[in-house]
Amino acid sequence: MKRAMKIVPRERPADRDVRHVLDAIRRIVRVLRKASREAQKRVGLTAAQLFVLQKLAEATILSVNDLSQRTHTHQSSVSVVVQRLVDHGLVARTRSAKDGRQAEVSVTRAGRAALRSAPTAAQEQIVDALNDMPAVRLRELSRSLDLLLKSLGVDGSEPAGMLFEEERVPAASRPVRGGASRRR
Repeated sequence: MKRAMKIVPRERPADRDVRHVLDAIRRIVRVLRKASREAQKRVGLTAAQLFVLQKLAEATILSVNDLSQRTHTHQSSVSVVVQRLVDHGLVARTRSAKDGRQAEVSVTRAGRAALRSAPTAAQEQIVDALNDMPAVRLRELSRSLDLLLKSLGVDGSEPAGMLFEEERVPAASRPVRGGASRRR
């Protein structure tokens, strides 16, 4: 009696690369999730809130625009996180003495106390690792990620929110009974 031989298709080099990229993304997300849970457990902050608070603590007073540059994040995303930190009493927002149209933010005593027991923000580790890359490799990575996003149909003109910071859903678009939306 003949045994049926199972034919296993050979893995193409592109398949290995796809798996490698997906595994790398999974590992990065896992590191970020773990760091976010740790920040939540130790200081009651999201990873994004911790990152902003740590960057703000590196200076005495910053504008939201300066803080957005230090966190490599769009100003509107940082502003939302700053407001949550203000609501928690960890950050104070005041009008600039130099330009009354501009707000300045600073860490409060409660914010500094929270930072004493806080872990290092995972985003900081990623920023450090990216800054350690040779410029040509960093540019290649940036362009490759742009191509991936474009292929996924993701519009790069919209500001990306901060990592692991829940976006507030406008009341008009929240689901109501039966999962229907209030939008018409």
